[in-house]
Amino acid sequence: MKEKILKSVIVVLIISIIITGYYAFKLKEKYSNLNNNNYTEAFSNLVNYMNTIENYLAKSMISKGSEQATKNLTEIWKNSDLAIVYLSRIPLSQEGLSQTSRFLNQVSDYSYSLSRKSIEGKELTDEDFKNLKDLYQYSLEMEQTLNQLSEEIYNGSINWDDLSINSNNKFAQAVDSINVFSNIDDNLNEYEGLIYDGAYSDHINKMEKLGLTGDDIDEENAKNKAKEFFNDSEYSVKNVENNGFVENADIPIYDFTIEFNNIEERCSISISKKGGHVVETSFDRNVEKEKISQQEANEIGKKYLDSKGFKNMKETYFIKQGNIVTINYAYDDNGIVVYPDLIKVKVALDNGQILGIETNGYLNSHTDRQKTVPRITLDEARNKLNSELEIISEGMAIIPTEWKSEILCYEFKGKTNGKEFLVYINVETGKEEDILVILDTPGGTLTV
Repeated sequence: MKEKILKSVIVVLIISIIITGYYAFKLKEKYSNLNNNNYTEAFSNLVNYMNTIENYLAKSMISKGSEQATKNLTEIWKNSDLAIVYLSRIPLSQEGLSQTSRFLNQVSDYSYSLSRKSIEGKELTDEDFKNLKDLYQYSLEMEQTLNQLSEEIYNGSINWDDLSINSNNKFAQAVDSINVFSNIDDNLNEYEGLIYDGAYSDHINKMEKLGLTGDDIDEENAKNKAKEFFNDSEYSVKNVENNGFVENADIPIYDFTIEFNNIEERCSISISKKGGHVVETSFDRNVEKEKISQQEANEIGKKYLDSKGFKNMKETYFIKQGNIVTINYAYDDNGIVVYPDLIKVKVALDNGQILGIETNGYLNSHTDRQKTVPRITLDEARNKLNSELEIISEGMAIIPTEWKSEILCYEFKGKTNGKEFLVYINVETGKEEDILVILDTPGGTLTV
């Protein structure tokens, strides 16, 4: 009897140990997954900030205006400090991180000092531009290494344990040429104090909606507007379902879902309360194959907008996702590209079907503008560009500002150091208002 009791106790103890061990293992696994997720998020943020630093370093190399230089350099300084924060959250040895950390600290300190120089109205010297170019080239190497690591982490080729063990190999190999900083160190502590007013805004939501004309309408009139928008095209409307009134949106809207007699797909559509303008439409369908070219899609979108009353629209940038291209169209005012008057059009690349439009920018900003007479010539504006910029094209454009106003500028497209840029020179003051980096990606052409 004692032996049976003893055996029973032993069995119970073994089972208890197994259960305890299992729960301990699962708890450890849970916390391990949580940590890995936190590490991955920190690393993703680090990569994003490094990409931003690289883009602003590229802009800083061609900026000649002190105000624009200050903005670019301050962005470098801000993003470098944020990158340092997320770098410290990655579980790698200090030896493996030291060179990366040093690079980010040097970029932060040097961009900070140069921003102070620009704030005080002092022009950057040739030596300053040379140093920025060195930092830019070095950032490209860092960015390439981090992007490669990011790809390996996300596809499961390596994990955080591997990185902890092999951190010297993964990080240090790409950051062993720190001597590029030797000619920068003497200038780091020259300037103190900094006021930063915020980044440039590339889209305007105005208090007064200049393109939102007409009187307020009720739900029934909005419903009829939704029907009319589709009944004058290849669609036959079967039913319009009301989804409610959205009062707190930037543009208050009535929201509907439309069913058709001749196609299976349903479409959502938003009609503005003021004036009954179409704010957004969207079909939801899979596009299996890409059969039409980007140029064909551009023309399809332009003709569609023209048929809906949006005249003189010019394609600017685009992005592709899932065989659907979203094209940005800006209003063309007799050769002046008006970027605030923006409409986005989604085109299916299998048959050219318009899968959606979004008119917020246009409804916020479109109006008959008072003509600005340039006080400087195109040649004078061209002379204000960095001499290293090889000009590809030039024209005029209206761009929005962070103060919810607009500026008429000469727009120069150019390239240097393997990158393409857009530089905007104020037609009245000759001031360098903005610099954008053009990114030609597999998914489209974008600007940052």
